[in-house]
Amino acid sequence: MKRTDDLDRIDHAILRELQKNARLTVTELASRVGLSKTPCQLRMKKLEEQGFILGYVALVNQKRLGVNHIAFVQVKLSDTKTKALDAFNEAVRQIPEVEQCHMIAAGFDYLLKVRTTGMEDYRKVLGEQISTLPYVLQTSTYAVMESVKDIESHLLNP
Repeated sequence: MKRTDDLDRIDHAILRELQKNARLTVTELASRVGLSKTPCQLRMKKLEEQGFILGYVALVNQKRLGVNHIAFVQVKLSDTKTKALDAFNEAVRQIPEVEQCHMIAAGFDYLLKVRTTGMEDYRKVLGEQISTLPYVLQTSTYAVMESVKDIESHLLNP
């Protein structure tokens, strides 16, 4: 697999432009990065094949969908052997409200980003799903009061 230092300025420009708007036509993208259509298309295909571009997604307005309550949850496990970590990892992937899950090098083991419709819904997810995950010993919740910078705000105000 290639490293980022193998990419030139045009590859980086392609990635930047696609991060801003993945719906650009190849012609529009080529114009923005200073290439003609065919070389731009070839570079995009190469970036996909090399794993720099993982896919294309639509960012949706979570507030408009009614799921704008965010909580971060610290999770401490009772066991951190490979078997326990694997069991937790597999199980946490099955909870749709868990938007992100990161193993952390700290006084706890995982940090989850959980998105729900409100505190009542969050409490149910915590009590019935997160707390019952394999090897969960303890959780601590941090409710978000305001999202100051996230992917959506970053894209709208680069």
